[in-house]
Amino acid sequence: MTDPPAEYLFRVRFRLEPQSSARIDPETFETLLSWPAAQPDTEGWLFFRDHLWRGEVNDQAPLCDLAEDSLGPVAVEHVAFLELRTSEAYLDSLKDGIGEALERHPSPFGNATSAEEVVKNHLGSAIHVRPPG
Repeated sequence: MTDPPAEYLFRVRFRLEPQSSARIDPETFETLLSWPAAQPDTEGWLFFRDHLWRGEVNDQAPLCDLAEDSLGPVAVEHVAFLELRTSEAYLDSLKDGIGEALERHPSPFGNATSAEEVVKNHLGSAIHVRPPG
């Protein structure tokens, strides 16, 4: 059995903008978009810290830009965080990585004192642990 990859799942609302006089209906669509969660202490592993607070997107503009880069030539209007889908092993690894980062000065997590506090501050309860496949 292997652990499923961890990923951040978002609901994205985007608008198509025809380049001619053609009209479309509807103009706005929603889709699910997932970004792989990087392993702790690798590039991009602080994605949750940089973009999420209490299980919500903390700033729409950067995530809309990231979604537009991923989806192609569409205008992303809104991004909503749904969950971190993960295995127990990745979640443990994430907490270990956070714990190690908390020991550094300065800490990348401000005044937080534990990995559990960091996870709750950024992801809230939006964590879906899946069994190994």
